[in-house]
Amino acid sequence: MTPPGGPRARLRRLPVVARLVLAVAVTMSLVLTGAAGLVYWRVRTALDQQLNDDLTTYRHSLDQAVRAEEELPPGPSGSLRQILDAHGRVLRSSDALPRRALLTPAELDAVTRGATVRRDVGSLLPITSGTLRLQAGRVSAGGRTSIVVAAVRRGHRDEALRELLAQLALASALTLIAASYVGYRTARAALRPVERYRGGAATLAEGAQNLRLDVPVDRDDEITRLGHTLNHMLDRLQASAERERRFVADASHELRTPLSLLRAELDVALHRPRSTGELTDTLRSVDTEVQRLIDLSNALLDLEELGGTAHVTRTRVRLADLVDGAVAPHRRTAERSARRLTVEVADVDVEVDTRWLPPAIGNLVDNALRHGRGTVRVTAAVRRHRLRLCVTDEGPGFPPEFLPRAFDRFTRAEASRTGEGSGLGLAFVRGVAAAHGGTAHAENTPHGGAVGLDVPC
Repeated sequence: MTPPGGPRARLRRLPVVARLVLAVAVTMSLVLTGAAGLVYWRVRTALDQQLNDDLTTYRHSLDQAVRAEEELPPGPSGSLRQILDAHGRVLRSSDALPRRALLTPAELDAVTRGATVRRDVGSLLPITSGTLRLQAGRVSAGGRTSIVVAAVRRGHRDEALRELLAQLALASALTLIAASYVGYRTARAALRPVERYRGGAATLAEGAQNLRLDVPVDRDDEITRLGHTLNHMLDRLQASAERERRFVADASHELRTPLSLLRAELDVALHRPRSTGELTDTLRSVDTEVQRLIDLSNALLDLEELGGTAHVTRTRVRLADLVDGAVAPHRRTAERSARRLTVEVADVDVEVDTRWLPPAIGNLVDNALRHGRGTVRVTAAVRRHRLRLCVTDEGPGFPPEFLPRAFDRFTRAEASRTGEGSGLGLAFVRGVAAAHGGTAHAENTPHGGAVGLDVPC
């Protein structure tokens, strides 16, 4: 488990640019190390192969000379030789070699048993003198056993490899520096718009209004799409803020009217003694305004509860029963107004929320009875698993300028705010439709206004 202040935590605290450059540097280091290792291995293999071929050829010529008891032949440049007896005593040796056996006791024993020994003397790094590569084998001649040791100097091979290592290290270092610089410049350039967006967001947090990020229109990369998304979010936030301000203003206006009327009725009643009849009229007026306040509060609470509902609870119900139950409370109102109220519903079952949909239908019918004229028709049908319900009347319809905001809160078609209704009925209808994953619509027809729902069922 990494401690809170460990390397991983410190790495996360670095700026994004620093982390990107570090990632590029580490990745390039691994790539360059792998590439350099491959090149070094290929060159060393080629040099070793050539060295081994020369060494093997030279040893074979020495073996033939020992068997024929001839003069030892000269070898390639830098070659050395040593002839030992079975006990490891030096019989013949190159002048440049010391008068002691090049083989260890273990190697001497292995060669005596018939094995071929190959070994390097000295190391590539650190630099040492007298580096050799030797090969030893057993030779039998004239009834006695000799051990032939052939060796070649590795100086040129080691020098070439050290030069190669130096060049690879230099080239890798320069490439790593160049890659890190390019990565830094690229990361800075890529994140510059993000820093600009951050500055814009900081300005917005300080209270700036109507702020929009400067997003290039000739690009379509991730950063540009982020800018468009942020601008879209700012548009939504501004629209939401405007709706909230309008909501507060409209709600204040709607509440102020009944409260002012209540205060006026009470002031008049308390101004001088009143008769029982006058007090009764005052109480009835107060009761009307109190009921208006209750209806307004209930409508606001329903809207807030509906807006905070994560999902609707669908129940299978007969469509005709659902619509008839929603319309029934309004039939007496239609009769008192000498208006017809007709229902045309398909005989099918639907799966909807039986808590929210009936009051939404009731709001549509109430709206048609209150603001429309003539016959009110309620039609409902199911097509392709979608419930399409529509309420129409024979009135003048909606003013054209009202239709785009018909479902906004506290919006009424009347020019005055003193008309009946709170302006929340259609807003509630749209909320119910949205909770079901559907839509609400309002339009004018040749015969009057039409408002409806289209929800999956």
